[in-house]
Amino acid sequence: MRFKYCPHCGQKAEMKQIGDEGVIPYCTECGIPLWDMFTTSIIAAVVNEYDEVALLRQDYVSTTSHVCVAGVMKIGESAEETVMREIGEELGLHVKSLKYIKSYPYGKKEMLMLGFRAAVDKQDFTLSGEVDAAEWVKYEDALSMLREGSIAWQLVSTVIAITHSPAD
Repeated sequence: MRFKYCPHCGQKAEMKQIGDEGVIPYCTECGIPLWDMFTTSIIAAVVNEYDEVALLRQDYVSTTSHVCVAGVMKIGESAEETVMREIGEELGLHVKSLKYIKSYPYGKKEMLMLGFRAAVDKQDFTLSGEVDAAEWVKYEDALSMLREGSIAWQLVSTVIAITHSPAD
């Protein structure tokens, strides 16, 4: 989100050079720069002990490709708490361990997605109303079910590579 008005006092923002950040909106009344804002969210490759990843169908996201668990962080919630909450809500699974993988800027939706590998014990899913279907998919079949180049595809590709790389 780019500010045109100050969210604190409502005054119209003026464009001002702020150090080496460039020209950005600035509130002369409050004396503060109005940095662009984005939504922070998580995306998780949910994996089990059989080298399978949980892939979801959410028709409101895509009617042609599967996706990974994802969700927006709530105020006061850590990224790790968000991952565990979203996996519990969407799939009804308990996370055993988490590993941060990488951040993914998603300009189209003004989001920063924090990618995780979430290990769970394999069990049946208990789906939330926002998930149309979910299935356990072997690593070797997973990438073909995701939209190539998508953030989910990049994350799952990285998780597979990490899983099959020799231990350091």
